[in-house]
Amino acid sequence: MRSPQMQGDRSRLAKAPKAAWARASGQCQCGEVRFEIDVPAVWAWHDHSAAGRRAHGGAYATYVGSWRSRFRLIAGEAAVTRYEDPAAGTARSFCARCGTPLFYERRRSPKMVNIPRALFAGRTGREPRYHLGLEQSPEWAYLGEALKPLKGFPGVLWARPKRKTRLDGGDLL
Repeated sequence: MRSPQMQGDRSRLAKAPKAAWARASGQCQCGEVRFEIDVPAVWAWHDHSAAGRRAHGGAYATYVGSWRSRFRLIAGEAAVTRYEDPAAGTARSFCARCGTPLFYERRRSPKMVNIPRALFAGRTGREPRYHLGLEQSPEWAYLGEALKPLKGFPGVLWARPKRKTRLDGGDLL
């Protein structure tokens, strides 16, 4: 059994004021649009869907989700342009100056704003641990195969092609 003195110490610790929220700042490529969120972010994920690939021009896009109440547009509001897809119930915002994808919003989640992870210079308090639309991932996307340095090209890695075999089981050279 705990002494009354220990219980009093515990309740005093529980009533300590909460620390101020840390912030994560981000911006578009040209720096015209700047924003911040309170961290930790709500969640982070990799979007492998065809729509995400087209919007970002890559194999997949990585997003960080934040409550709107914890999101602030610091500069560049006039430079933000928006594309709405009524059929999908989504809206994507871009920097009108440099074209950087900025925000992704869904009608079914009106209190949430999703931001490409790459736009943040520092940590957001969440690691992307979820994969959405993985079944839509293209056959050309990197799947974790072994990479080797490419001789004569510093910083370039490549995946060696798989050895082809003949239908009769022999190796092709």
